[in-house]
Amino acid sequence: DGESHNRSWNHGVEGPTKDPAVLAARAKTQRNFLATLLLSQGVPMILHGDEMGRTQQGNNNTYAQDSELSWVHWDDADAPLIEFTSAVARLRKQHPTFRRKRFFTGTTARTADGPEGGERLNDIVWLHPDGRPMEGDDWGAAPVLGMYLNGRGISSPDNLGNPIVDDHFLLYFNASDTDVELTLPPEEYADAWDVVIDTAAVKTDTTAHTPGEPLSLIGRSVIVLREHIAAEPEPDHSVAASVAAQTGPERTTTRSTGRSGERSRRR
Repeated sequence: DGESHNRSWNHGVEGPTKDPAVLAARAKTQRNFLATLLLSQGVPMILHGDEMGRTQQGNNNTYAQDSELSWVHWDDADAPLIEFTSAVARLRKQHPTFRRKRFFTGTTARTADGPEGGERLNDIVWLHPDGRPMEGDDWGAAPVLGMYLNGRGISSPDNLGNPIVDDHFLLYFNASDTDVELTLPPEEYADAWDVVIDTAAVKTDTTAHTPGEPLSLIGRSVIVLREHIAAEPEPDHSVAASVAAQTGPERTTTRSTGRSGERSRRR
């Protein structure tokens, strides 16, 4: 019903299928498009239903259709895809580096706090799979592309005029159908990295990856890494903690006597 010059690709099978390999390839492609869109600068625009795997059965213009072809079939919603979309949207909302108000300029900024903190790196660095910045000749054939976003290179301030500081991020895009072994960039970019999005993942990667470490990037996939932030220990709210606090060897309390600083000891 729309333009006849299409570049769609249904991974070898047209229409519905139960082939696990084809279904997995389609699911990964959906995640690739959603991650690329939602983590791009500017305002992301998603067609309603894309987040739940809605299909138009190959019809590229259902505005002319008032039938099951254009309806939303809620019973067919892909719950894992909805969760994936929510995770990526949440990442975008939590990190202003994906919502910059100004264009990238190539301006350098410190990668850590303080006047001498970290190295000076551009607000954006395009990376070769071997971990070095891209050069002119690399752009001729670059099926794999890496992008470093400097969280301290956000030029626009917040509503109160204060600098906006965020974590550093690495994004890698593999447009080829073959797996590629990446080399993470040197420590001047970050001391370690955590995988937060992997469109080809079959399980959650909880390993902190170090600079120069090899990392496999599956064919036709997107991976997003955030600089590793050590988790702060959670306070102990347990009953045992309360008991221990009341039965410790010695506790110091302050008694109100009208004179500041007078203390009594209770055993």
